Amino acid sequence: MQSCTVKGVTVGSGAPVRIMGIINCSPESFFSGSYVPEGAVRDRAFAMIDEGAEVVDVGARSTAPGSVPITVTEEIERIESALTELDGSGIAVSVDTMYPAVLDACLRHDIHLINDISGLSNPKYASIAADSGLPVVAMATTRLPGDPKGTEATLAALNLVVERARTAGVEGLILDPGVGRWTPERTYADDWDLCRDFGRFKEAGYPVLLAISRKSFIGDLIGRPSEERLAATLALTARLLTDADMVRTHDVAATHDVVRVIGHMEQTL
Repeated sequence: MQSCTVKGVTVGSGAPVRIMGIINCSPESFFSGSYVPEGAVRDRAFAMIDEGAEVVDVGARSTAPGSVPITVTEEIERIESALTELDGSGIAVSVDTMYPAVLDACLRHDIHLINDISGLSNPKYASIAADSGLPVVAMATTRLPGDPKGTEATLAALNLVVERARTAGVEGLILDPGVGRWTPERTYADDWDLCRDFGRFKEAGYPVLLAISRKSFIGDLIGRPSEERLAATLALTARLLTDADMVRTHDVAATHDVVRVIGHMEQTL
C-alpha cells in the first residue's frame, strides 16, 4: 500500500485516519451551513484545526447536481480571496477545483494538497499538478466526474486514475471512489452499493478518501434535508471508517469523536 504526505502528515500505510474539513466559499452549496463568507475563512479554518482536522479543503464552486454554474473567473476570485486569508497560517490547505486556470491561481498561494473530482482526466491539469510537486486527491472518473456506475466500473476508473497520475508524474496520490450522484445515470442504490463494497477500493494500492458528508443518498433514505443528516452521516462513517485513510467532512468535531472511538475499539480488540 502506497502512502503520501500532506504538509508532514502521513496518509495511508497504517497511519491514523486523517480528517479533512470542508470550507465552501460557494453560497450555492447544497448544504448552506457549510458556506463560509469572505473574511471568515481564516477563523473557520483554525476552528476546524482545533476540532481535530489535519487539512482544510477550500472550494469555491458547488459541484452538486443542479447547482447554479459560475464562470472560471468567478471561481478564481472566490478561491483566491479565501486562500489569501490562509496564507502564512501554517494550516495544511487543500484546494478543490477541476479547472487548470483555477489550479494555476491557487498555486500562487500557500497550499499543500490538490483535490480533483475529474480524476486527472484533463492532461493540462494533470501536468500542472505534477509540476507543483503536491499530492493529489483524485476521484473515480472515466470521462466526466463521477461517471462510473457500480463497484467494478469504479475500480476500473480508479486504476485509470492511477495510470494518469503515473503518466503525468504525480507522486502523492489519494483515491476518492466518488460516492454521490454525480451524473444523471447514477442512482442512490449505486451509492449504497459503493458503500457496501467500500473495502474493495484499497485494491488499487493507494490511500482512500471517504467523502459522504450529508450527501443526498443519505437524505433519500432518512427523508431529511442536508441540515438534518449529521447523525446518519456519522453512523455510515463509523461503519466505513476502517476502510478509509482520510474523511472529508462538514462536521469536524463530531467526526473526530467517531474516529477516536473507532480507533480506540480497534486498539482494544
